[in-house]
Amino acid sequence: MGILNRNPNPKEPAPTGGHRPKQVQVQLGEAEADGIYSNLVLISHSPSEFILDFARMLPGAPKAKVHARIVMTPPNAKSLLGVLQKNLENFEGKHGKIPAAGAQDSPREIGFK
Repeated sequence: MGILNRNPNPKEPAPTGGHRPKQVQVQLGEAEADGIYSNLVLISHSPSEFILDFARMLPGAPKAKVHARIVMTPPNAKSLLGVLQKNLENFEGKHGKIPAAGAQDSPREIGFK
């Protein structure tokens, strides 16, 4: 399994070896296209896999419910980390710095002003 970047930067040099990776067609089902909102991820690992449990925690609720579990190999988890980091850098370059959750300069209100 590989990690594909949905928003590749054409200005970046080709991967080592001078060739681009093969194009892969990805099918997205109707149910998956809606997406799943998650505001909490629980991560555990063993020597052979990383488990990411994406959950939703509601204000005032004593429990969070897991809505999706992703299991991947350590090399793929590391690839995910690198691609996510690059995408966050690209996002911040375009839209500005993302405040860390709970940061003092993070806005407390949600919604429109």
